[in-house]
Amino acid sequence: MQSKVSVIILSDNSQTRTLLKMYFDELDYVSVLEDFSDYTDIYDTLCTDDKSILVVDVSDGLEEKLNFILKVSNNIRSTRVLALSDNPSVDLIVKVMRAGAKDFLPLPLIKSEFLDIVDRINKSLYCVPKNGSKCKIISVFSNKGGIGKTSIATNLALELAQISKEKVALIDLNFQLGDITTFMELKPSFDISYMLQNLDRINDEFLLSTLERYKQTNLFVLADPPYFKQADDIKPVQIVKLFNILKETFSYIVVDAEASFDAKNIAALTESDLIFLVTVANLPALRNSQRCLELFDKLGFDKNKIQILLNRYMENDEISEEDVENVIGRKIYWKIPNNYFTMMSAINKGIPVCVLNPNSNVANCYKNLAINLTDNIYRDNLMKNYENILGGN
Repeated sequence: MQSKVSVIILSDNSQTRTLLKMYFDELDYVSVLEDFSDYTDIYDTLCTDDKSILVVDVSDGLEEKLNFILKVSNNIRSTRVLALSDNPSVDLIVKVMRAGAKDFLPLPLIKSEFLDIVDRINKSLYCVPKNGSKCKIISVFSNKGGIGKTSIATNLALELAQISKEKVALIDLNFQLGDITTFMELKPSFDISYMLQNLDRINDEFLLSTLERYKQTNLFVLADPPYFKQADDIKPVQIVKLFNILKETFSYIVVDAEASFDAKNIAALTESDLIFLVTVANLPALRNSQRCLELFDKLGFDKNKIQILLNRYMENDEISEEDVENVIGRKIYWKIPNNYFTMMSAINKGIPVCVLNPNSNVANCYKNLAINLTDNIYRDNLMKNYENILGGN
C-alpha cells in the first residue's frame, strides 16, 4: 500500500488556505501538514518527507516565494511544486516555472481542475519519467571549420545551466579534434569512448561521476576521445542510446556537433530537437550554409528544427543581415556580435566569456539567447497545458 503524500500549503490568504485544505481533505492519498514557523521549518520538513507536494500562492511576496521554490526544486527531488496566483500572466507563469514549479493554476480555483492536477502530480511522484520526455537536445553545427561553433556550444551550455538552474550536459562530438576541454580548461578522467563502452552499466550515479562537472555549476561535460582509433569504433546506434540515457538525467543536452555529415553525426542531428546552423557574413560560409540546408531538407528535417545563428555579426559589415537572409533563404534566429579581443582572450585563458567578462556585449548576447530558449520552451509547455489561462491575457 502506498504511503500518503505530504502536502504543505504556503499562502498569505487565510481563505485560500481553508479552501485548499477542504479540497485536500477529500483525497485519501494525501496528508496536509500544518503549523510551520518559517521557511526553514517547511524546508527541513520537505527534506525528510518521502514524497510531498508544496502548494505556493505567489499572489503576495513573489520574490521571496520564487527564491523558496527555486531552493526546493534544486535540492529536494521528492517534492513537486504547484504554484497559484490571483493575477496570472504569461511572464508570471514563466517565472514560477523557471524557478522550478511543475504546475500552475489561477485563483480563484476551479475545483475539478485543481483535483485533476493534484491527481497528476501524485501519479508523477510514483512514476519513473519516460526517456527524454522533458529533455531538449540542442546541436550547434556547421560543416565549415573555424566558424566559432565550439565557442557557441560552450558558452550557451553554461548560460543554460546558470539560467535554468537545471542539469545541462555538454557533449563534444568532434571525434577527431574536439576542443571543448581546452576552451573550458578541463582535464576529464573519462571521455565519450569510455561512456559508450559502458552503456549497459550506466545509472544516475555513474553518469554524474563520469561526466566532468564544470566548477560548482549544473553543467557537466563529456569530452571527445583522446585517440583517433577510438572514434572509428563508435557506431551511430551507440550515439542514439547514449542520448536516451542522458535524457533521463539532464534537462538540456548541448552538442558541439562534428563538422561533417558522417553517419554518427547524422544520428546526433536526427535526435536533436533544435539545430543551430552557424554561419558568418561571407560568401563561402553562406554558400556552405545553403548546401547544408539542402541536405537537411533531403534528410527530412522539419524546417523549424533548423535555425540560423549568425556569428561575428557587425552592423556595418559589407554583407548586411538582409543580404544573409536573401542568400540562404531563411530568417536569422540570433546574431552574436563580433568581439574578437574578448572572445580570443576567453579562449586563450580557457574560460567561458561570461566568466571572463560578464558585462561584455557577447556575454550578454549568450545570456539573452539562453533566456530566449528557456522562455520559449516554458511558453510552449504552458500553451499546451494552460491555454485557458493564456488566452485571457
